[in-house]
Amino acid sequence: MELAKASSDRGELTLRRRDDGALELRVNGVFVMDDQETSSEELLASAALAAVPRPDRVLVGGLGLGYTVRALLADDRLGEVVVAEIEPDLVSWMRTGLVPSVLDDPRVAVVVGDVRVVVADLPDASVDAILLDVDNGPDFLVYNENSAIYTSMFLATCRSKLRAGGVLTVWSSSASPALESAVTAVFGTCDVKPVPVELQGRDELYYVYQGSS
Repeated sequence: MELAKASSDRGELTLRRRDDGALELRVNGVFVMDDQETSSEELLASAALAAVPRPDRVLVGGLGLGYTVRALLADDRLGEVVVAEIEPDLVSWMRTGLVPSVLDDPRVAVVVGDVRVVVADLPDASVDAILLDVDNGPDFLVYNENSAIYTSMFLATCRSKLRAGGVLTVWSSSASPALESAVTAVFGTCDVKPVPVELQGRDELYYVYQGSS
């Protein structure tokens, strides 16, 4: 059942309730995420939190259904999380309760805009972690323009915004040697974490890629 639909310069955003009861987000008809299998979003958060001793300020690229941010907020050490979300309607759906909200926590600030611009506008050495979950990974883009997010040029920009000991953590729905190489080129090493998930009755592997400054 369709709950909400919106259009932007990037196409169509749809929120629907599936027959199995799951809340599902699609962009231009392509499955992005649901609220039934959230372990990889939660691992994205836990991997970043485990790597930094003091997560005073964290940036998340992509609001989605809020599970990465929710997992971050569960850590009492967290100071502030800035969420970059390019689709204003997705933010609105969460504020109005169509999607369970994480935005009422005073530690959360939302910036509506392209994550590349939001990251570039950060002062250097100003965040402890950057988490990127804006596509189904570099090989299954929600928007073609997002291919630039997974290049060494943008990853180097991310590194310049990290404080000493900070981490970049990137989610992907598939193994990506190119992403691993790009993270390694910028950070010197890349930690790859496969995540077994069950997606609508199918066994799948998602991946989390991490580089430390």
